[in-house]
Amino acid sequence: MSIWELLLAFVLVLLMLVALLANVLVLMCFLYSADIRKQVPGLFILNLTFCNLLMAVSSMPLTLAGIIYKSQPGGDQVCHVVGFLETFLTTNSMLSMAALSIDRWIAVVFPLSYHSKMRYRDAALILSYTWLHSASFPIVAASLSWLGFHHLYASCTLYNKRPEDRTQFVIFTGVFHALSFLLSLVVLCFTYLKVLKVARFHCKRIDVITMQTLVLLVDIHPSVRERCLEEQRRRRQRATKKISTFIGTFILCFAPYVITRLVELSSVVHISSHWGIISKCLAYSKAVSDPFVYSLLRHQYKKTWKDILNKLLKRSSINSSALAGESRSPNLPQLRE
Repeated sequence: MSIWELLLAFVLVLLMLVALLANVLVLMCFLYSADIRKQVPGLFILNLTFCNLLMAVSSMPLTLAGIIYKSQPGGDQVCHVVGFLETFLTTNSMLSMAALSIDRWIAVVFPLSYHSKMRYRDAALILSYTWLHSASFPIVAASLSWLGFHHLYASCTLYNKRPEDRTQFVIFTGVFHALSFLLSLVVLCFTYLKVLKVARFHCKRIDVITMQTLVLLVDIHPSVRERCLEEQRRRRQRATKKISTFIGTFILCFAPYVITRLVELSSVVHISSHWGIISKCLAYSKAVSDPFVYSLLRHQYKKTWKDILNKLLKRSSINSSALAGESRSPNLPQLRE
């Protein structure tokens, strides 16, 4: 193995471990907190978490084996199953992010009618559509034998071995990425830009009230005035940062891989295997960033996982003190004698 391959293998192992830990923690928060389970977006986050966990235990390990051995890991049947799962899970996770953005759009733009427009039944219908949409492409690919080990990405994924099917495969790949990556990106941009517009409008209203209050309070201390203006600036930036993170991580993680898959279809441009694996690792990194972007850094999840951690630490301290008491108790009769 070259130094590049060792480095890529190390990065992939790191991504796999962090993805497993972070997504398991999200799952624990969901099971622990009744408040999180009551919320409709929790269903979309749960679906996204399961997709990321399955990706971390199915596709990532086989890609790691492909990098190390430079050949197909396991038999054809295993590779076909993992390729099917990889296509399904990637599409499902993209559509889950789009569903989360629709939920935020309804909550912010239509706050009074949110509970009537987004119920558990509506969320279940949206999830049913994402599953059907996500399963349709790998089913077609499996029926046409377009799943296999791709050396460029060192992974089991969409792959056409027959030259006579090249035109059909090109059309299929273009439609697949248009109805997964591009569709999700359009929905993300539309919904979050609408949310940003509403957030800026509310910020302007608050800014006007703040400035009027500061003008009326003539005797206010300069440090308090400066603090109010600083909070005003932070308020303007907060929504922009969050929305930039949602859209930015989606583009940064998925766009290089999707563009590489589309460029690969033309025989004009040569793509190195190192770049193919890097683009694949970037796509895998979305399974690492999702738990932090959508869950663990939010106040409710942060409070929940801190409660879980405190509970575990208290239980371990109680167990250790109990064991220490038991170790001392046999010595007491000896001391009395």
